[in-house]
Amino acid sequence: MKPPIGRDTRLCMSLSGRPGNAGSRLHNRLYELLGLDYVYKSFSTTDLPAAIGGIRALRIRGCAISMPFKEAVIPLVDRLEESARIIDSVNTIVNDVGVLTGYNTDFVAVRDLLERRIASPQPFLLRGSGGMAKAVAAALRDAGFDKGTIVARNEAAGRALAEQYGYAWQPALPDTGAPLLVNVTPLGMEGPDSEALAFPADFIAACDIAFDVVAQPVETPFVRAARAAGKAIISGGEVIVLQAVEQFALYTGIRPTPEQVRDATLFAHGPEVAASLEA
Repeated sequence: MKPPIGRDTRLCMSLSGRPGNAGSRLHNRLYELLGLDYVYKSFSTTDLPAAIGGIRALRIRGCAISMPFKEAVIPLVDRLEESARIIDSVNTIVNDVGVLTGYNTDFVAVRDLLERRIASPQPFLLRGSGGMAKAVAAALRDAGFDKGTIVARNEAAGRALAEQYGYAWQPALPDTGAPLLVNVTPLGMEGPDSEALAFPADFIAACDIAFDVVAQPVETPFVRAARAAGKAIISGGEVIVLQAVEQFALYTGIRPTPEQVRDATLFAHGPEVAASLEA
């Protein structure tokens, strides 16, 4: 049984431009299932240096970092674990007695999904060039995907990402698609782009695998179209849960069982995301 909150309770948190409830619910559910004296709370901030200073000063054990802070936080931590250093993007901070280390569990989650769900590397189109796109591109290269194109309107970021991993870059979608389509943009995310389709219908019809990192909602227009076309799907729901489990293990030193992860996912995200983990 989880102890009541007291002076020895360890705090973990998240920092996001648009904080939600799902991460807090997942972590807190796992603390409950495992009887751990931890509590998790989401925050936003308009003063990132002060927020990171608070993590150090208040001995907050860990912090998840989301958009738009994944790159801005780098000079504020003491050291970078290899994945965060290579990708130049941090989504997790671990506080060890005042020493803050940046990690990137997005990379770990995506790499593991690629290895489990795709039998052999295929040519791909990847839309996006931000912090999450860096993690996905690095995971693709690490998993042996050597033929791909980064599609990004931001020429400086798109070219840099493509050149770093030996891929092509284009400012707009080409005339034809690829066997693997990857959306790492806000297209389809809750908000102003919620009805946007990340790739044209003919690209989806011709692809083999549709991979959308958007997790809110899991059933984006891209995912719905790919599902209707009978394509294999990797969802943002899978990514967000698996990267959170990696964070949980870093914070607590404990790796929950698959049954505990499914329970917490159902509690935090609902049946759609829980079902995606079993796809």
